[in-house]
Amino acid sequence: MGNCFVLERLNLQGNSFGGSLPSSIASLKGLQHLDVLQNNLSGSIPKGIEKLPFLKYLNISFNNFEGEVPTEGVFKNTSVISLIGNTKLCGGISKLQLPKCPISIMKPRKSTGFKLAIVVVSIVIFFFLFSSSLVLYWMKKLENKLSSMVSTISLLPNVSYKELYQATGGSSPSNLIGYGSFGAIYKRALGQEERKRLVDIKVLNLQHKRASKSFMAECNALRNIRHRNLVKILTCCSSMDYSGNQFKALVYEFMTNGSLDIWLHPERDNENQSINLSLLQRLNIAIDVASTTDYLHNHSAQPIIHCDLKPSNILLDNDVVAHVSDFGLARLLPTTDDSSQKQSSTIGIKGSIGYAAPGNAFPIVYKF
Repeated sequence: MGNCFVLERLNLQGNSFGGSLPSSIASLKGLQHLDVLQNNLSGSIPKGIEKLPFLKYLNISFNNFEGEVPTEGVFKNTSVISLIGNTKLCGGISKLQLPKCPISIMKPRKSTGFKLAIVVVSIVIFFFLFSSSLVLYWMKKLENKLSSMVSTISLLPNVSYKELYQATGGSSPSNLIGYGSFGAIYKRALGQEERKRLVDIKVLNLQHKRASKSFMAECNALRNIRHRNLVKILTCCSSMDYSGNQFKALVYEFMTNGSLDIWLHPERDNENQSINLSLLQRLNIAIDVASTTDYLHNHSAQPIIHCDLKPSNILLDNDVVAHVSDFGLARLLPTTDDSSQKQSSTIGIKGSIGYAAPGNAFPIVYKF
C-alpha cells in the first residue's frame, strides 16, 4: 500500500473491515480522497496523514477510532473532514468540539518485545491488505458484470450546511412535507445537475433538549443494519450555520407515496389520496413492518428497539412497499444475556400516545 505513490482516491466505505488503519497510508503522497465510512476500524488515526500535501477530503465516520485528532493539514478544515460516530476521539481544533485528551504517562517498553510486536503486526496487516485487495478486485469484476441489473443510485457525498440551506430554500415552508420526532422534513433535489435526485432532508431542531441525542441514536441505529424495508440514510451533516449555531441534518432516500398515515387517514381536500389501499396492499404492508421489526429485534448484530412505530413513520415507495423510518427514539440493547442490563436499557422509553404498547418495550402498530 505504501508504494502506491500516484494513488489519488481510496474509497472503502460500507464494508466490515476491522483492525487499525495501516500507517503506510501516510506514504501515499498523491492521495486526495480517503473514505472509510461505516466500517469497524479501530485504533488511532495514523501519524502522518496530516502531512499529506494533496489530501482534500477525509471521511472516517462511524468506526471505532480513538485517541487524539491532529490539528494540521486537512484536519484544519472542518468542511472537508467527517469524524462523527467515533466516540473515543479527542483533541483536534476547537471547531470540532471534541473533548480534551487526558494526559497520560507512557510506561517504558522492552525494545526487543516492541520490535517483535511491530514485525508481527506488519505481517498481519500486509496479509489483511493483500486479502482485502483480492476481495475488492473480484467484487469489482462482479459489479461490472451486474452493472446493467443494479441501480446506479449510490450514496451522496458528504454535504455541507450551505448545500442543505440552498436545497431547502433556507428551511422554507414551501418545501416542508412533514415533521419527525425532533425536526422538520423537507423534500428537495440534491447532487450535481446531471445526477440530481429527490431526497428527504430531516433538519433537527437543536433547541429541543433531546435532538442531539436523537441525531446520534438514529446514526448509530442505521449505521450497521441492512433490510429491504428500512428507509436508507444517504448521508448526514453536522456543522455550523451562518450564525455560528450547531446544525445537524440527515438525508434519506425519497419515498414517492408518502407515509402510511396519509393513506389510512386521507385529508378530504387532497385529490392525490382518492385511491384507497386494497386489502392485499394492507396485508403486504403489515408483513413488511413485521419483517422489519423481527429483523431489528432478533437478527441485527445488536438488538434495536424502534420505540415510535406508527403509521406516520412507515413510508411507502413507488410500488407501495413499506419502509420503516425515524429512529430518533431508538434504543440499542446490550448484547449480553444479563437480564438486569436489558431492563435498565429500556427504562424511560417513550413513544407516541396510542402506538406504544403499555408496560412493554416493544411498540406496536394497529388501526390497519
